[in-house]
Amino acid sequence: MDDFEERVRNRAYRLWQEEGCPEGRAEAHWELARELVAIEDNQKLATKPHPQNQALGPSGEPIEPIEAVENTGEFPTLTDQGEESTYPRRR
Repeated sequence: MDDFEERVRNRAYRLWQEEGCPEGRAEAHWELARELVAIEDNQKLATKPHPQNQALGPSGEPIEPIEAVENTGEFPTLTDQGEESTYPRRR
């Protein structure tokens, strides 16, 4: 049995115990355990630092590419949606 299946088995058993050892819910515990173990594995991949191939500004923050700055005007704002005033008016 590989490491993933062993971790799923242990997690499913803990879930079963936490719910008070109910009968007939084995499939639900296995499915949830598979999801939780997969999330743990993929979270490690998602939280790796991104390699910095871009220039850094004076504060150490990455500088956005010029395309991102030029496209900012293409997104709608509140005034574009007909909501010019932010406060309700009196009648």
